[in-house]
Amino acid sequence: MPEPSSPETRSFVVGVIGGGQLARMMYAASIKLGITVRVLAEGPEVSAAQVAHDVVVGDHDDPDTVKAFAADCDVITFDHEHVPTGLLRELEATGVQVRPGPAALINAQDKAVMRERLSAYAPAYRIVTDAAALRAFGEEQGWPIIAKIARGGYDGKGVWKLDGPAEADELFDGVGEGTTIVAEELVDFARELSALVVRSPSGQAVAYPVSESIQRGGICVETITPAPGLTDEQAIAAQKLALTVAHDLEVVGMLAVELMERRDGSVVINELAMRPHNTGHWTIDGAHTSQFENHLRAVLDLPLGDPSTRAPWTVMANVLGGSVEDLTSALLHCFARDRRLRVELYGKDVKPGRKVGHVNTFGDDLDEVRRRAEHAANYLMGIEGHD
Repeated sequence: MPEPSSPETRSFVVGVIGGGQLARMMYAASIKLGITVRVLAEGPEVSAAQVAHDVVVGDHDDPDTVKAFAADCDVITFDHEHVPTGLLRELEATGVQVRPGPAALINAQDKAVMRERLSAYAPAYRIVTDAAALRAFGEEQGWPIIAKIARGGYDGKGVWKLDGPAEADELFDGVGEGTTIVAEELVDFARELSALVVRSPSGQAVAYPVSESIQRGGICVETITPAPGLTDEQAIAAQKLALTVAHDLEVVGMLAVELMERRDGSVVINELAMRPHNTGHWTIDGAHTSQFENHLRAVLDLPLGDPSTRAPWTVMANVLGGSVEDLTSALLHCFARDRRLRVELYGKDVKPGRKVGHVNTFGDDLDEVRRRAEHAANYLMGIEGHD
């Protein structure tokens, strides 16, 4: 009698290009799933390289390095959006699974492409490449306006508020004529929201509750989930918008749609990110399935997990580099004061303003939950005023 055939064993090797804190947290999520995460890291000391057991140090811009790295992976995904689109197309042409693929990722890499593709959800804008065109937009729209470099900007970098025509000349004196700039109306927004969704290659998609994102100096310092005061209709509309974008762009994995809520309650898209996102760190402790686990499930086309919340309120506060260098020792005070506090440190050297960790708090009373998060984050940053 013939031996029964053994079921085919499916391999699960996810290659993550970029070794920052997002790759580090993807690695943590992979452990309980039995998934191998390989990391293409910028150096041996970066966040993910400190903890992952399978690390290749190399340049994400170098075709030979990226192709050799991808050859040993079942699927490629990203810690950042900076890998050249042409290189990703070459990988796809050789049969490598790239998720999200270059056709989707270009919309997160290039703000001009994204604005043109999603113009129905955009503020008033114009793509310009010289000071004269930028001045003309400002005169037509009314000063002040916002100018964003199409490629390479992040965390407030590459974004300018221009108060008058003279500043248009100054901007192009700095970036050079011919640089692609997205000129936009200055939106009079009430607050910023973040709608996170995740989509698999088979088309399954789920949406997380919409968060309010509090920004200072172009950097997210805090998120509140669910966004306070958002009606069910508004929340559903924001989730549907994010799901529509994910479907139309054929995103695979996490998609963060950063929104500006106008005073009348309507929203426009500010930015896109096609990877786990800072505004989704609350999900590690506050959702039934974190954004990192769901991203891995999506890129491997596994059934997606429940994105709903565990508690009525979850607050995430970023820890930015301040006067406290020994963050681990500082946890003595934080944990003694708040036994339910959750902290994630990224293994980074403390530098002023650098994201070196985050804290999560959750509970039934929003004011109390916010106070707990802000106290812990401030203590870890060395900001006076905590008790």
